[in-house]
Amino acid sequence: MKKDMQARSDYPKISSLLPYFLHLKPYWIPFTGALFFGVIYGISSGFGLPFMTDQIFPKIFPSNENAIRLTSWEIFIYVCWFPLVFLIRGVSSFFNSYLINFCGMKVLEKIRIEVFAKIQRLPLSFFQLHKSGDLLSRVTADTAQLQSAVLSVSNDLIRQPITFIGAITALTVMAFQREGMAFVLLCLVAIPLCVFPIRKIGSLLMKKALDLQQRAGGLSSVLNENLSGPAEIRSLNLQDREIGRFREQSEKFLTARMKVVKYSHILTPLIEIITATGISVAIFQAARTSIHLDAVIPVIVALYMSYEPVKKLGSIHNTTKEGLASLKRLHEVLYAEETITEPQSPTPLKKINGKLEFNNVSFHYPLLEEGKIKQATALDCMNLTIEPGEVVAIVGPSGAGKTTLAGLLNRLHDPTSGSVLLDGKDLRDLSLVELREAIASVPQKPFLFDDTIGENIRLGQSIHSTGTVEDALKNANAWEFVSSMGMKTNQRIGEKGSRVSGGQLQRLALARAFYRNSPILLLDEATSALDTESEEKIHQAMKKLTQGKTTIMIAHRFSSIRLATRILVMKSGKIIADGSHEEVYKNCHLYRTLFDNQTE
Repeated sequence: MKKDMQARSDYPKISSLLPYFLHLKPYWIPFTGALFFGVIYGISSGFGLPFMTDQIFPKIFPSNENAIRLTSWEIFIYVCWFPLVFLIRGVSSFFNSYLINFCGMKVLEKIRIEVFAKIQRLPLSFFQLHKSGDLLSRVTADTAQLQSAVLSVSNDLIRQPITFIGAITALTVMAFQREGMAFVLLCLVAIPLCVFPIRKIGSLLMKKALDLQQRAGGLSSVLNENLSGPAEIRSLNLQDREIGRFREQSEKFLTARMKVVKYSHILTPLIEIITATGISVAIFQAARTSIHLDAVIPVIVALYMSYEPVKKLGSIHNTTKEGLASLKRLHEVLYAEETITEPQSPTPLKKINGKLEFNNVSFHYPLLEEGKIKQATALDCMNLTIEPGEVVAIVGPSGAGKTTLAGLLNRLHDPTSGSVLLDGKDLRDLSLVELREAIASVPQKPFLFDDTIGENIRLGQSIHSTGTVEDALKNANAWEFVSSMGMKTNQRIGEKGSRVSGGQLQRLALARAFYRNSPILLLDEATSALDTESEEKIHQAMKKLTQGKTTIMIAHRFSSIRLATRILVMKSGKIIADGSHEEVYKNCHLYRTLFDNQTE
């Protein structure tokens, strides 16, 4: 766990988007096509437009009165150069943009899936340090920003340098062809001067962009939290409070957004001022030497076309910095340590007897307080053996470590020290799939997907499953209300089970455990939301279900411990009492107090 906390400082240094260009490798054909059309666009813009100004205009509008006048057909041929050049420029621009966007969308899809897949492998401790809304923002907003950066860089790093080279070539040729115009090349000194504001503003922009993405995460967190508890918010009259929280985060986001807008848009006018100064110097010098206007215009056009790519490249630099800011946030996910890993050579689980052993197990979880990560103890040097087929109830006050202990069994987290064994095998040596299929779990607050009842039950299928969905629903005392629904097992239950009651939701989760039929059961107060009649029926079904299976029941209501043959009392991460109800009640003051308070 300590290593996990230090992982933030171990991320690779983010200085380039180059690694993410590797995502374009499978799409090298459309990407190469995009680059080809980008080259065509650059040549037609950087060289084609100045060439027309220099070669075509003088032929159509000769300045020498003695020059041979062109026929209408010849004028038509020359005039066709204009739509031809712009046709080539427009077509190449379209295909360049279309293909590069196609590649960019594929890159976005890959990065997004890569981040999402990584999230599926991260330990629960990671989610204790990151709000779900912030993670949502990283998967959506940050990947989109990174995609935009990759698109711009991929596209304009070809188009603009080619445009620049073409314009410089045209400028050089025309400057030396015209007597007294070579001085125009000195105006290109303005280009290196543009580097200084580009670097300075880019550095500032990256900091502001990182702050913006963090603000976006904060805004998403407030929104996600609000949408997760609409009933509680209305019941407690918290609407105005929530509006105030959202307004506060929105204002912070707006402030951060405007800072990014300021630094991303200030660069273009600065470069334009510098380049306009260079052009003005060229015009001033040309006027002093009495050079004819016809000779000046094509050179000035070529000079302008050489400055324009510099402005675009400055914009690319800014976009890259914004992309690097998003990449930094994505790296916190992509390079977060996967503490729950699959062993290289898993020990096979053949016949499962169900003996569980906790040997000197301690567990510490990360706690974020005032921006600092601290370690909190959940389990402290705990030793415990549960024999095959035992039904063990774990009781104790909130925060005693009951749920943490259960979470160690299906490796939602691993012990900080010590080991947990199943039939003598360390859980870390077992296949995660086989281990988790060996355990059926019913949490206190069950989660079901927005799908049909039948599909939600079938999601619990394991190699141990034997009965049908209907059998599982009957065993969980859920078939009565399911069969009364119009579509029965094909009825959708809504997001977070919004179309069924709390008790019905819990019975569906219990039915999924029946269907899973695993040899080890984890029941985190599986009957807490049931009425008395349903609870009694569930107890009857659970008595049948637990036969021959190792069962751990986390009990909050003492009426649910009737099935237990053994009771463990936990306090502050330690077991302070172990035995039958009569033994523990007699010898443990804490248990006696808790029991009496509920039965009086």
